[in-house]
Amino acid sequence: MSFLIFKQRKIVFFVVFGFIALNFLSACGIYKPTSARDVSPSSQERVRKNLEEGKGMTLKGLVGGDKGTTYQFASSNPLWRATLEILDFLPLANVDYSGGIITTDWYNEGTSSDESIKITVRFLTNEIRADGLRIIVHKKRCSESQNCTVKKISSTLEQELQVAILKKAAIFEKEFASKKKGKKIKRKTYETQSFSND
Repeated sequence: MSFLIFKQRKIVFFVVFGFIALNFLSACGIYKPTSARDVSPSSQERVRKNLEEGKGMTLKGLVGGDKGTTYQFASSNPLWRATLEILDFLPLANVDYSGGIITTDWYNEGTSSDESIKITVRFLTNEIRADGLRIIVHKKRCSESQNCTVKKISSTLEQELQVAILKKAAIFEKEFASKKKGKKIKRKTYETQSFSND
């Protein structure tokens, strides 16, 4: 009889412990329930998707080979790189990748000593789209007594900069895609050769 009571207590303990553990895991965000509509029924497709996203483990990754995780740096964002390259002749006052903003310092071409411009580029998205950038140009005019006025202006400079940045970003994106495609082709030929050797 005492054996049955011990067995029942053990079962109750594991049920309560399991419930508490599941509650903690769901609160921490480790366990995320999904619906069947969001997950493909094909196991091969789920494995491929998880490996592309850097989730899961591979035998190659365990022995120190190719890691599945990729990191997003400012240098890998074509829109960001294009903006920095287009504005490289201007002194930069603020460059904040996480905030998505680049602000130049006041710049004077030397044609007019009392006027300077300042350009601010705000990134609204990482995608290469015309509505993904907002370019703001400010003009500062100072009198001889150093009384300065700053005004936001609308000029063709905004559109010219936007077109130049988008063109350059498209070139960077194309180069990145061709490099990535070249790596995949090399990897596939390597895998094909290694399977044919077996």
